[in-house]
Amino acid sequence: MDEILTYAQAAPAETVSYATADGLLSSVWLLVAIPLLSAAVLLLLGRRADRWGHWLGVAAVGAAFVLGLTYFLGLRGLENKSVQLSLWDFIVVGGLHVDFGLLFDPLAGVFVLLITGVGFLIHLYAVEYMAHDAGRRRFFAYFNLFVAAMLLLVLGNNYVMLYFGWEGVGLASYLLISFWNTRPAAATAGKKAFLMNRVGDAGLAIAIFIMFATLGTTQYDEVFNGVGALAGGTVLVMGLLLLLGAAGKSGQFPLQAWLPDAMEGPTPVSALIHAATMVTAGVYLIARSNIIFSANTTLQLVVVSVGALTLLMGAIIGCAKDDIKRVLAWSTVSQIGYMFLGVGLGGAAYALAIVHLLAHGFFKANMFLGAGSVMHGMKDQVDIRRFGGLSKYMKTTWLTFAAGWVAIIGIIPFSGYFSKEPIVEAAFAREGWTAWLFGGAAVLGAGLTAFYMTRLFVLTFHGPKRWTTDIEHPHESPPLMTVPLILLAVGSLGGGALLATSVPDWLTATAGLAATEEHHPVLPHLAIFFLAQGVTVLGAGLGWYLFRNGTAIEPQPAGVVVTAARKNLYTDTVNEAVFEKPGIFLTRALVYLDNRGIDGLVNGLAAGVGGGSGRLRRLQTGFVRSYATSILAGALLVVAAFLAVQAGWLA
Repeated sequence: MDEILTYAQAAPAETVSYATADGLLSSVWLLVAIPLLSAAVLLLLGRRADRWGHWLGVAAVGAAFVLGLTYFLGLRGLENKSVQLSLWDFIVVGGLHVDFGLLFDPLAGVFVLLITGVGFLIHLYAVEYMAHDAGRRRFFAYFNLFVAAMLLLVLGNNYVMLYFGWEGVGLASYLLISFWNTRPAAATAGKKAFLMNRVGDAGLAIAIFIMFATLGTTQYDEVFNGVGALAGGTVLVMGLLLLLGAAGKSGQFPLQAWLPDAMEGPTPVSALIHAATMVTAGVYLIARSNIIFSANTTLQLVVVSVGALTLLMGAIIGCAKDDIKRVLAWSTVSQIGYMFLGVGLGGAAYALAIVHLLAHGFFKANMFLGAGSVMHGMKDQVDIRRFGGLSKYMKTTWLTFAAGWVAIIGIIPFSGYFSKEPIVEAAFAREGWTAWLFGGAAVLGAGLTAFYMTRLFVLTFHGPKRWTTDIEHPHESPPLMTVPLILLAVGSLGGGALLATSVPDWLTATAGLAATEEHHPVLPHLAIFFLAQGVTVLGAGLGWYLFRNGTAIEPQPAGVVVTAARKNLYTDTVNEAVFEKPGIFLTRALVYLDNRGIDGLVNGLAAGVGGGSGRLRRLQTGFVRSYATSILAGALLVVAAFLAVQAGWLA
């Protein structure tokens, strides 16, 4: 811990202001401004931009990628490999001073390249995929809003800026997931994603409040330098709240249920959310906050536990799904679990998790877009039990999907091996029995990944044809869809080796990520290699053997584990029983109390006053004879009372 804190204090970022900044990096703000401006243009011009709006969206993200690559290369000219750009005072209230500022360092740089690079290919693919949708221009406006918010999230130089982008991503994801909101399932999925993310967002917000209350700042460098002076309990609570926020955005236990349902959005949305942007936000948050998490061993244990549990849950559920996009969605849940496992292990494993995140961006975007290509040629069918034999009709999609398949299962020498194998080895390097627990979970997850991804690949592209009668000739997608697939396939195959040999060293310029320690796994390196590769080959071989001839089209009776997996391990049932139904009951009880209690008291008092005044008003008739009669009656009563007193009748 002392080594990490010393590095953070010894290598501050170069801070410049917008007015005085010199050099290329003074224009880093364009990374956010360009896609944000294009989104505004597309929304404000409305239908007048329908003919060309999609190309504006593609060009904006392409320009952001070129700028991001230029800035990334420009970091090499800085001694500290980091620059902060202060644009203006964002919040100045009492002791709270928050800059609208940006931080461009190696960690932010690799995320910028992932978001804009993979995002550009997804945008290009979406031009053709959404060609016949009347709302294509609006779709690209939301797409670019999403990219702008994600870039602000990773480029902000303080937690308030991160939160600003964080909420922008939540809004844009809601708009994109529920884009086809005339479909009840899509509208429900968007609402579910929005509400479940609000739970995590509340945790992040409270963590930021604690930072200001205890440290008086939300700036990254000031927070990290002050962590060592905080009590252990404060660091633990702050870290757990940050973890809650990260779990919400990245679809980790217990807030993972929204992520598979997000498949109701258009396929390019699934690729953007699940591969390059939204789900990586939680990993980025923990990696950026690595000094906070490294300061408390209990906190690290919780992160590792969440990652290990989620990677197994996602893999088990993925084995039982028949929807091509939902299999990939649960695969994302599982692979993000590997990343959480990596960042939870600390030290050099932070960088290993980022390597897997970048590699995952290639092969998962490749497979999601490949799934969209299959749907394009199969009249939007998604049931893999009704596919089969497509390798003869969709050769480009088949070959590119195969590249993603061998990459994700982690077979040497493809991408997943170089990004996932080091995390497995780092898990076996923990102290005590936890090395066997988390190392075993990582290896088991690798075997399950190989099984369900092989099942998906074989049932989709191999075996006998199982198409429905309305599909006569499946066809390959047009070039605007296949070219991005080819480029992503190349990255899927070779990106892992390149990233594994360059990214860790590059990230040593980021505070905290430079701290490395020698691993001493409980098993020799060669033993871990053969164990992981053996389990992977076994899982892939079993998947190929069981499904090489297809599978039953109708659901078959299954055992306890498969039934539970088909029902998402009953996590939705638990959420419904523990949170949804009690929440509905509490809401109805509060509404009844409000209507019958509070409103009833106010309305009853008003009715009593109104009724009483109405009855008193009847005495005022406006007739003289009535008033004379009243006076006479009153006088007679007074006289009678006086006589009664004189006679002794009244004491």
